[in-house]
Amino acid sequence: MEAKTLMIAAAVSLIVASLWNPFPIVAQKQPERVVRLAELEINPAQLDAYKAALREEIEISIQREPGVLALYAVVVKGEPNQIRLFETYASPAGYQAHLRSEHFKKYKTVTASMVKSLRLIETEPLLLGTK
Repeated sequence: MEAKTLMIAAAVSLIVASLWNPFPIVAQKQPERVVRLAELEINPAQLDAYKAALREEIEISIQREPGVLALYAVVVKGEPNQIRLFETYASPAGYQAHLRSEHFKKYKTVTASMVKSLRLIETEPLLLGTK
Protein backbone atom coordinates (compact mmCIF):
# COMPACT_ATOMS: atom_id res chain seq x y z
CA MET A 1 0.00 0.00 0.00
CA GLU A 2 2.83 2.35 0.83
CA ALA A 3 4.34 1.83 -2.65
CA LYS A 4 0.99 2.69 -4.27
CA THR A 5 0.73 5.91 -2.25
CA LEU A 6 4.30 6.76 -3.14
CA MET A 7 3.55 6.22 -6.87
CA ILE A 8 0.45 8.45 -6.71
CA ALA A 9 2.38 11.18 -4.88
CA ALA A 10 5.15 10.99 -7.49
CA ALA A 11 2.61 11.20 -10.34
CA VAL A 12 0.90 14.22 -8.78
CA SER A 13 4.29 15.88 -8.24
CA LEU A 14 5.20 15.35 -11.91
CA ILE A 15 1.89 16.83 -13.08
CA VAL A 16 2.25 19.87 -10.83
CA ALA A 17 5.87 20.34 -11.90
CA SER A 18 4.91 20.19 -15.58
CA LEU A 19 2.25 22.87 -15.07
CA TRP A 20 4.53 25.25 -13.18
CA ASN A 21 6.40 27.68 -15.43
CA PRO A 22 9.02 29.97 -13.89
CA PHE A 23 8.79 32.14 -17.06
CA PRO A 24 5.08 32.70 -17.63
CA ILE A 25 3.96 33.98 -20.99
CA VAL A 26 2.71 37.52 -20.60
CA ALA A 27 0.43 38.95 -23.24
CA GLN A 28 2.32 41.65 -25.06
CA LYS A 29 0.59 44.93 -25.68
CA GLN A 30 -0.28 45.30 -29.32
CA PRO A 31 1.11 48.35 -31.09
CA GLU A 32 -1.18 51.35 -30.99
CA ARG A 33 -1.93 51.61 -34.70
CA VAL A 34 -3.64 54.64 -36.16
CA VAL A 35 -6.17 53.94 -38.88
CA ARG A 36 -7.91 56.81 -40.63
CA LEU A 37 -10.42 57.06 -43.41
CA ALA A 38 -10.90 60.08 -45.62
CA GLU A 39 -13.79 60.83 -47.95
CA LEU A 40 -12.92 63.38 -50.62
CA GLU A 41 -14.88 65.02 -53.38
CA ILE A 42 -12.59 66.38 -56.09
CA ASN A 43 -13.40 69.11 -58.62
CA PRO A 44 -14.01 67.04 -61.80
CA ALA A 45 -12.08 69.55 -63.92
CA GLN A 46 -8.99 68.98 -61.75
CA LEU A 47 -9.30 65.22 -61.23
CA ASP A 48 -6.23 64.24 -63.29
CA ALA A 49 -4.04 66.80 -61.53
CA TYR A 50 -5.34 65.62 -58.16
CA LYS A 51 -4.61 61.97 -58.94
CA ALA A 52 -1.04 62.86 -59.97
CA ALA A 53 -0.44 64.78 -56.73
CA LEU A 54 -1.96 61.96 -54.66
CA ARG A 55 0.14 59.32 -56.42
CA GLU A 56 3.33 61.30 -55.70
CA GLU A 57 2.41 61.81 -52.04
CA ILE A 58 1.57 58.14 -51.46
CA GLU A 59 4.69 56.84 -53.22
CA ILE A 60 7.03 59.12 -51.27
CA SER A 61 5.28 58.43 -47.95
CA ILE A 62 5.55 54.65 -48.38
CA GLN A 63 9.20 54.87 -49.46
CA ARG A 64 10.48 57.33 -46.86
CA GLU A 65 8.31 57.07 -43.75
CA PRO A 66 8.74 54.03 -41.50
CA GLY A 67 5.62 55.05 -39.56
CA VAL A 68 3.41 54.80 -42.66
CA LEU A 69 2.27 51.19 -42.98
CA ALA A 70 -0.37 51.50 -45.72
CA LEU A 71 -2.00 54.17 -47.85
CA TYR A 72 -4.79 53.03 -50.16
CA ALA A 73 -6.78 55.26 -52.50
CA VAL A 74 -9.97 54.05 -54.18
CA VAL A 75 -12.69 55.64 -56.27
CA VAL A 76 -16.39 55.15 -55.59
CA LYS A 77 -17.68 53.05 -58.48
CA GLY A 78 -19.46 55.24 -61.03
CA GLU A 79 -18.38 58.46 -59.28
CA PRO A 80 -14.79 59.17 -60.37
CA ASN A 81 -14.50 62.40 -58.37
CA GLN A 82 -15.41 60.61 -55.10
CA ILE A 83 -12.15 59.32 -53.62
CA ARG A 84 -11.71 57.34 -50.42
CA LEU A 85 -8.40 56.96 -48.60
CA PHE A 86 -7.53 54.23 -46.10
CA GLU A 87 -4.45 55.08 -44.06
CA THR A 88 -2.62 52.93 -41.51
CA TYR A 89 0.20 54.25 -39.32
CA ALA A 90 2.41 52.29 -36.92
CA SER A 91 1.66 54.66 -34.04
CA PRO A 92 0.33 58.10 -33.19
CA ALA A 93 3.93 59.38 -33.50
CA GLY A 94 4.13 57.89 -37.01
CA TYR A 95 0.94 59.70 -37.96
CA GLN A 96 2.19 63.01 -36.55
CA ALA A 97 5.51 62.60 -38.40
CA HIS A 98 3.54 62.07 -41.62
CA LEU A 99 1.58 65.28 -41.07
CA ARG A 100 4.85 67.20 -40.57
CA SER A 101 6.59 65.73 -43.64
CA GLU A 102 7.49 68.09 -46.47
CA HIS A 103 5.86 65.90 -49.12
CA PHE A 104 2.55 65.84 -47.21
CA LYS A 105 2.62 69.62 -46.76
CA LYS A 106 3.30 69.98 -50.49
CA TYR A 107 0.37 67.66 -51.30
CA LYS A 108 -1.98 69.69 -49.08
CA THR A 109 -0.87 72.97 -50.66
CA VAL A 110 -1.03 71.73 -54.26
CA THR A 111 -4.44 70.05 -53.86
CA ALA A 112 -6.18 72.66 -51.67
CA SER A 113 -8.09 74.21 -54.58
CA MET A 114 -8.89 70.79 -56.11
CA VAL A 115 -10.72 69.35 -53.09
CA LYS A 116 -14.38 70.37 -52.93
CA SER A 117 -14.99 68.53 -49.66
CA LEU A 118 -13.03 66.46 -47.18
CA ARG A 119 -14.33 64.34 -44.33
CA LEU A 120 -11.80 62.69 -42.00
CA ILE A 121 -13.00 59.69 -40.02
CA GLU A 122 -11.16 58.65 -36.86
CA THR A 123 -11.33 54.92 -36.19
CA GLU A 124 -10.37 52.37 -33.58
CA PRO A 125 -8.79 49.32 -35.22
CA LEU A 126 -10.81 46.18 -34.59
CA LEU A 127 -9.12 43.57 -36.79
CA LEU A 128 -6.32 44.34 -39.23
CA GLY A 129 -5.13 41.57 -41.51
CA THR A 130 -2.99 41.41 -44.60
CA LYS A 131 -1.60 38.59 -46.65
